[in-house]
Amino acid sequence: MRKMRKMNATVLYLVLTITVAFLEGMIFTVSSVYLVTMVGLNPLQLVLVGSVLEATAFLGEVPTGVVADVYSRRLSMVIGYVVMGCGFILQGAVPQFGALLVAQVVWGLGYTFTSGATEAWLVDEIGQEQAGRAFLRATQLSSLAVLLGIGGGTLLAQVGGLQLPIVLGGAGLIALAAGLALVMPEQHFTPTSRADHTTWQTMIHTTRSGWRVVRSRPVLFTLLVVGMINGAFSEGVDRLWTIHLIQNLTLPQVFGWQPIVWIGLIRAAWLILSIAAAEVVRRRLDMRSDRAIARTLWWMTAGIVAGVLGLALAPSFALGVIALVAIMMLRRTMGPILSIWTNQHIGTADAGVRATVLSMVNQADAMGQIAGGPVVGAVGNFSLRLALTMSALILTPALALYRRTRLPPSQV
Repeated sequence: MRKMRKMNATVLYLVLTITVAFLEGMIFTVSSVYLVTMVGLNPLQLVLVGSVLEATAFLGEVPTGVVADVYSRRLSMVIGYVVMGCGFILQGAVPQFGALLVAQVVWGLGYTFTSGATEAWLVDEIGQEQAGRAFLRATQLSSLAVLLGIGGGTLLAQVGGLQLPIVLGGAGLIALAAGLALVMPEQHFTPTSRADHTTWQTMIHTTRSGWRVVRSRPVLFTLLVVGMINGAFSEGVDRLWTIHLIQNLTLPQVFGWQPIVWIGLIRAAWLILSIAAAEVVRRRLDMRSDRAIARTLWWMTAGIVAGVLGLALAPSFALGVIALVAIMMLRRTMGPILSIWTNQHIGTADAGVRATVLSMVNQADAMGQIAGGPVVGAVGNFSLRLALTMSALILTPALALYRRTRLPPSQV
């Protein structure tokens, strides 16, 4: 039997990113409306759903990252997409709060198998410099894919109900995993192993090695702390903006459009703008300069803080949407910059713990969401505007950290 030919790593990464973006665009556009209008969750329940997801990520990030470092990046990613798909199918099939919590555990665990492993695999296969360019290009292409996913999800929801796009999206992720198992190359992976230790001892050793790398690199440690702050900030915004628009700002009654149509259009708007923003960053930002990166991230973060305050205090639907689109555009553009910056400070000598270090950064984000989310959600039960204002204030310490990073050592 003829062995199936493996794909070029860069091409496969772009195809993978586009496919996942399409499926997640289809799922998440519908999911936010599904949770509010069909399941009927209140602000605290919305955030608790996210907190369970992030608690799963927090507990699973490092162990699953070690799997990618010790055994195989490809194996970790295949497992991850299968488990994620099962979680989404459960979420869409059973519209009950208890089932939603179980679904978050399932798909959150699956996500931890892919986070860190994907970036580490690409850097292994094509090197840091080429990977950096691929990350930025993938962001642009994924934005287009999400746009198609938004359209597809909205159409499916109109025709078959809010549950259908979520279930089909989960099935698509399982099919993607099967494709990766067949065509994904893994030619330059060197497993981290210690012949005289047990598997658990190897995992503990890899985790400790990853922590030593983080502590020895000031930028990595800063990004770890920023990740925690971003997590605490983001949970309130991500979980509450939909219910804020529906309940406080009132969706316009135009052409008889259902809420899913408005949410889809809003998501499409911020994605279109993020494509242009990513291109500006790709052309103008010197990714070799820590000071240039820190300065750019400072301004983006300041814009996000202002945008969240604007969303919280907006007196009208139009002003609220403008603020929301600005927030999400900036956050989406920041993602690849943070990913590239993190990878740049993990040296070639530390390649064996790359996935573990990246998972630690993601784990810090999860820790922040676990700590900050329920508090913001509880406040949201009394006032959504106050909860969003709290989220903006939570993010402000990141400005000081970026400023410290961009200053010359003599001024720190």
